[in-house]
Amino acid sequence: MVLLGIDIGTTATKGILLHPEQGLIAEAEAPSTLRSPQAGWAEEDPAEWWANVATVTRACLAQAGIDGSQVAGVGVSGMVPTLILLDREGHVLYPSIQQNDARAYQEIEEFKAQVDEADVLARTGSAITQQSIGPKLLWMRRHHPELMERAAHVLGSYDYIVHRLTGVFSCERNWALESGLFDLRRETWDETLLRLSTIDASWLGEVHWPSDVVGEVTPQAAAHTGLSPGTPVVAGSADHIASAFSAGLKEPGDLLVKLGGAGDILYDLDELVIDPRLFLDYHVIPGKYLLNGCMAASGSIIKWFRQQFAPQADYPELDAAGGAVPPGSEGLVLLPYFLGEKTPIHDPRARGVLFGLTLTHTRGHVYRAILEGIAYGFRHHLAVLAERGLTATKARVTNGGARSQLWKQVTADVLNLPLEPVADHPGSSLGAAFVAGKGVGLFQEWGEIERFIQLAETVEPDPRTQGRYQELFAVYRELYERNKDLFPRLAE
Repeated sequence: MVLLGIDIGTTATKGILLHPEQGLIAEAEAPSTLRSPQAGWAEEDPAEWWANVATVTRACLAQAGIDGSQVAGVGVSGMVPTLILLDREGHVLYPSIQQNDARAYQEIEEFKAQVDEADVLARTGSAITQQSIGPKLLWMRRHHPELMERAAHVLGSYDYIVHRLTGVFSCERNWALESGLFDLRRETWDETLLRLSTIDASWLGEVHWPSDVVGEVTPQAAAHTGLSPGTPVVAGSADHIASAFSAGLKEPGDLLVKLGGAGDILYDLDELVIDPRLFLDYHVIPGKYLLNGCMAASGSIIKWFRQQFAPQADYPELDAAGGAVPPGSEGLVLLPYFLGEKTPIHDPRARGVLFGLTLTHTRGHVYRAILEGIAYGFRHHLAVLAERGLTATKARVTNGGARSQLWKQVTADVLNLPLEPVADHPGSSLGAAFVAGKGVGLFQEWGEIERFIQLAETVEPDPRTQGRYQELFAVYRELYERNKDLFPRLAE
């Protein structure tokens, strides 16, 4: 028997088949489209995800030479906390509003004006930010009241796929926590915040731990995907949490840097720590937590740059051009706030800045400055952790950017940390498959994930870069502080 892990990612839907003894036996992916029809907007189409689920599932089964009857369980991970509205018949009413969408900045201020922010943070573990679901619901109520009148269900990305597979409305607890609507202490929906968001608890699914079996594959979903009717489906996991777990974060002080479309940095805790500048998550392992820094745009900036300014170049060619440029990009500094910014500044009206341009700068300089700007964003998070007395005892790096030696080296240099790349890491889909295995009893201990983790050669920071990056990180920090009052004028 095998396990199917599916990840609903920003740029692709990925699927793997995990054999409990043999490890990964099949993998496939299908592209997803992130749309930004207006500045600060980030949307995706749930129908595309569902079509992709069929594509990758059937591809994995064919690759392994098995049929759906051999799948013992299904786990789904995905971006969090996306906002998907369904009507009473289960039809999607509006494109998924992504976690890095910054359109509801006015509603954020209105929401803050009606509550005690410190009290909300203490109750929910979440500050009121561009990621919060409440202000986005207010935006929908203001701009699409006719759709809100028809709405009956609110789901996240992976909860939506679980619903399409099983017909069940469930809610994995990290979507609940990151939504900003969940009372962390009482472990239930906060009625006051639901009321301010103009919904009630009936719109939300029952909250579950990731490995809880919440339903079975329906005949309709079986016909769509090639799975067998009755296959157990677990609640699943937030993508960054599944990825952190499957990269081996399990001890206090373990750190993960995710070089993905959106950048994540995660820090393992055995105790609850709440900081308004960071997101808080439940670990996959019950009783543990993760502090989460999430940048709205990281790899998506690189993709944008290539599409708009270097469409004939592949990424190795860009890496070669950037690698020929000295550390510091000869005085070029990027603010990576292309979709506003989530942690640690929580400013949905922030904008990207390329500072210091001269006629001597080339495409390679700009490309390297993008990599360095993303790394400065990660370093900003380390500074926040350091203020709380939290330092990394081990640091790993994953996701698509980990295939780039230049991006890994730049990140190690800027952070001044040795980075352990997880080799051939399938990412969140591995964590989702393992969670499914835990739910159906094919795995007994959380530590069994270790047998599926392989590390590549550690990337050591170059001590010769430290002085330069220290100077430019100070410029990076000051650049935002000096310009933050101008960004709203652009947003308006």
